[in-house]
Amino acid sequence: MKQIICNPHTKLFYFLPLLLLIAACGNEKPKMAPSKSKNPTAVEVINPILDQPGYALELPGELKAFEEVVLYPKVKGFVKNILVDRGSKVRKGQLLAVLEAPEISQQYLAAKSDENKFYEDYLYSRQSYDRLKKASTKSGAVAEIELDRARSKFRSDSAAFASVKAKTGVSAQLQQYLRITAPFDGVITDKKVSLGALVGEGSQTALFSIAQTKNLRLTVAIPEKHAQSINKETKVSFTVANHPGKVFQSKLSRISGVLDQQSRSSTAEFDVNNSSAELGGGEYAQVKLNMRRPAPTTWLPVSSIVNAQSGTFIIKVADNIISRIPVSVGIRKGELQEVFGELQPEDQIVKAATEELTEGAKVVIK
Repeated sequence: MKQIICNPHTKLFYFLPLLLLIAACGNEKPKMAPSKSKNPTAVEVINPILDQPGYALELPGELKAFEEVVLYPKVKGFVKNILVDRGSKVRKGQLLAVLEAPEISQQYLAAKSDENKFYEDYLYSRQSYDRLKKASTKSGAVAEIELDRARSKFRSDSAAFASVKAKTGVSAQLQQYLRITAPFDGVITDKKVSLGALVGEGSQTALFSIAQTKNLRLTVAIPEKHAQSINKETKVSFTVANHPGKVFQSKLSRISGVLDQQSRSSTAEFDVNNSSAELGGGEYAQVKLNMRRPAPTTWLPVSSIVNAQSGTFIIKVADNIISRIPVSVGIRKGELQEVFGELQPEDQIVKAATEELTEGAKVVIK
């Protein structure tokens, strides 16, 4: 049997081509697919508009009595007389009811009696002092100590009389509190007591409700974004359900100037002449206000504004690069929207903005 002798050099000869093939494959670089360059988006831009347009705003309102008050007695007593009833028209100072309180009358009589007594003492001491003072002009006619004593007595009686007179005035005023009078011209809207009722102090019982309806207040809550558009020249027209088709007019009388923290609104009042008694306090009204901003504001097409979950913004183009500008919106006039934000009249704003136009993206202007 022949022996096959394997030479080491022979092995290398057989494996060398295979090693070269593997090395060649390892050094070969992978071929990349040719890349397609993305063209910048073409956009149409506009400049912000500065304008100060007038606009109409419709809001609900309420008619209220110009003055309205609930009358309570200041002193405790029994209702002796009632001179008016619900619906009675009254004049300022007119007597509405009379209370009875015997203890107050007795206090007044006692105070008046004391006043009369102290007045007599005061009058006597004054006359005595005047007489001595006149006599003292003659040398030696009146001792100095006698004149001083008369002066002191006069001053003491004068102070005592003034004190008692003040107490009488208080008692007299309490007497007046037993007479209930109207604080202003108006109409009795409610009578809350009957004859013989005990009222005053701890009873917390009211006597009457009275309202002045010759003039009315139309109150309207102006939303925060419109609060700066109202001024002393603002006019309104309004309608009420009781007079369908009839339009009433008024002009701004006063405004709170402070936003209510709950409703975020400012209350405006319009005085309404109601001498014909055509309108009633408590009615609801549909109000139309003619408004105007105090100064020009920025306006953009509605299509320029993007409302996203992250907020409201517009898209500004500078050097063909996009930046998103946060804004808040005001009123709308047709296809134009009032906006507030960091905008300048010369800024270039994308007319048809979308969320696909991302921050920092490159665009070309049409």
